[in-house]
Amino acid sequence: MAQSLAPESAPVQHWSFNGPLGHFDLAAVQRGYAVFAGVCAACHSVGAVHFSDLAGAGLSSEQIMALAATWKVPAGPDGQGQSTQRKGRPEDAFPVPYASPDAARAANNGAVPPDLSRVALVYPGGSNRILALLTGYGATDTHGRQGMHAAGFYNPYAIGHRTAMPPPLRDNAVVYADGTPATVAQEARDVTTFLAWVSSPHADSKRRLGVGVALYLCFLAILLVILKRRIWSHVAK
Repeated sequence: MAQSLAPESAPVQHWSFNGPLGHFDLAAVQRGYAVFAGVCAACHSVGAVHFSDLAGAGLSSEQIMALAATWKVPAGPDGQGQSTQRKGRPEDAFPVPYASPDAARAANNGAVPPDLSRVALVYPGGSNRILALLTGYGATDTHGRQGMHAAGFYNPYAIGHRTAMPPPLRDNAVVYADGTPATVAQEARDVTTFLAWVSSPHADSKRRLGVGVALYLCFLAILLVILKRRIWSHVAK
């Protein structure tokens, strides 16, 4: 019985960021941010990410400043001890949606939505399973049941085939600035790409550095071979 309720294996997807020569599609990362900000941020946080980090997603400093200003961040208590907020600044971290875990539980039927800063790295199955989970709500269980039950929403890619998270995406949940049709499949793929980028924002620069080091070592090896042959060329065989 326990084995039957293990999450199903997620279909393997092609991701541009996989492999030693992979790279992030920054247009997809930016669309994924739109999905996160418009849908996911109501419940989930990315507390390890600062607005300024979005420079790595291809945004200019002016765009980052304007984007940060659309968020409200805590500004500390006022003269009467009441909590206040201000517009976000590039140096701010993304704000959390709930003041405390207890507030999160109260708003989500006892469940605490996890922080997504490193979800693509720590979630078993990584990006493939995140995408499968986001798009797996339409399936039915072995009893032909679909949708929400007492134990949560049926999803074959969730632990126990149940998740407290209702289907988060719908067609046209966001409007993409580049005109891409915002289907559920597109939104799921884009926000998964964004979460993968958030989990490893410096992956592209590390890969570029690795390729540069490999090319340098190859060049150095060739020089050493040529030097060795010149040094020993006068020695009779």
